[in-house]
Order: sequence, then C-alpha cells, then structure tokens
Amino acid sequence: MKLFRRFAAALALNLLLVALASAQPALWVARNDHATIYLFGTVHLLPSDTNWKSATLDKALDESQRLSIEIVDDDSSSMQTLVMQHGLDLSAPLSSKLDDKDRTELEQAAETAKLPGGLAALQPMRPWLAALTLTMAPLMQAGLDPNQGVDKLIKARMQQAGKPIDGLETAEKQIRMLSDLPEDMQLDFLRQSFKDVADGPAKLRELIDAWRNGDTAAIARIEDEDLRKESPMLYQRLIVERNQAWAKIIAERMQQPGVSFVAVGAGHLAGPDSLQEQLRKLGVETTRIQK
Repeated sequence: MKLFRRFAAALALNLLLVALASAQPALWVARNDHATIYLFGTVHLLPSDTNWKSATLDKALDESQRLSIEIVDDDSSSMQTLVMQHGLDLSAPLSSKLDDKDRTELEQAAETAKLPGGLAALQPMRPWLAALTLTMAPLMQAGLDPNQGVDKLIKARMQQAGKPIDGLETAEKQIRMLSDLPEDMQLDFLRQSFKDVADGPAKLRELIDAWRNGDTAAIARIEDEDLRKESPMLYQRLIVERNQAWAKIIAERMQQPGVSFVAVGAGHLAGPDSLQEQLRKLGVETTRIQK
C-alpha cells in the first residue's frame, strides 16, 4: 500500500462495507512437540455487522492459553499523552515545512477529508501526525468504532476467559516508530496521505475484500508493494524489522510448552518479508489452516 497507509491501514481496513457475507480471514499455525502457535491477521476498525468468525477460528481461540497482540497499552489517555509528546511542533506551523504545491494539496486534502477545524487543525502537527489525522478523519466521520476492531474483540473474549494477554510492542514504540523518522520521510507520509484522501475508498474496499477472503497475495500487492518500491528504507523499518522482532519472540515461545494465539495486522502476514517468512528463517515452519 502507499507509504503512510501501511501504518494506518490496520486502523482503517474495514471502511464502508455493510452487511458482508461470512468472512474467512487467513489463519496459520506453527507446531512442534510441545508448543502450538496460531497466527491471525486482524483489522482494527470493523462495522458491527461484519461476520468474520468461523468454527476453525473459534477452535484455535478456545485451545489457546494466551493471546499476543501488537499493543495492549493503547487506552485513550495514554495515546493522547504520547501524541501530545511526540506529535506536535509548536515552534513552526506545518505549512512552513511545505512548498507551494504541497501547501495547496494539504489544504485540499483537509477540505476533502472534511477535517474538523480544517487546515488550521493540522498546523501544530508534525508531518506524521498530520498524515494520520487526514487518513483517519473520514473513517471517524463514517462512525466506525475502534472498539469493534478484530483485535479488540479477540482481546475481550480472551479476557472473559481469564487468559493472559501481552503486547508484542508498546504504544510508545509504535508512535516513536514514526515520530523518530527523519522529517523528509515524514513528509513522504504526508504527501501520500494527500493521494489517499483524493483516491477515496476504492482501494480500501479492495483491501477489505482481500482480507475477508484470506487473499494474502492481494493484501501484499495493495499494502506493501508501493512501500517496498518507493521507499525501501521505510519498508525495512516499518515492515521487515518489526516482523523480524516479532519472529524472535514467537520462536522463543516455541521452546516453551503451551498453545498461544498471535493476532497482528493482516499486512504483516503477507508478502515476501512476512512474519511467516521471518519465522522460517529461524527454523519455525508455519502452515495455513484451510477453510
């Protein structure tokens, strides 16, 4: 997908899809003599009428003794504190970091996205946060609720069952993954958000269909291909390095007895540098569970 959307799409994947047929997102498993780990791709915003559950998924969740998701410390107060700390630049307005063409496109994107407060709301933001804000504004106006996200619903189910839940990363690490990027890379994110807003929901609908059908080849093409080609450094940092870090955690867990369920953004389980591929390099083979 486009440069910035790789980070934000996990929050946006189920836009504008109503009354879906039963979905069958992809599910993988790694097994050895004493450990079993399920891998499942998630989306973080979900219309409440999307039927994505299945008997196979239910069985995997029931068997699992623990859950790992990307982050667990994402409550609103913590996130607001992190955004205030890492997302604002009160010394220079956003427009001052752009040329005339980019300033015009920023204003148009704010208008197209129907951003509350318009262009003025973006001025105190660093480029990465402005890009995220532009990408997310239409979704929030559409009434999509992060509490309906697949990871949230799985987390609630496991909590109700009294099973432990941990995060593969922290909220601060995810925020700083963008805030620590050089400003020219952040501006790349922002410019891509202009195009994302202008393109509208067509590609997002395509991505939704790919997720619900378990079409990992399409997910890789839509999510990762442009990022890999246009900004290899960002691709390495946002995709490859994270998958490598998670693979090490999972490989270590394969040395411990028990059954675990790992749920991460669907894009991390697709493409040539997927989490499954990083696990293979560490000697852990995964098998896709058929529908």
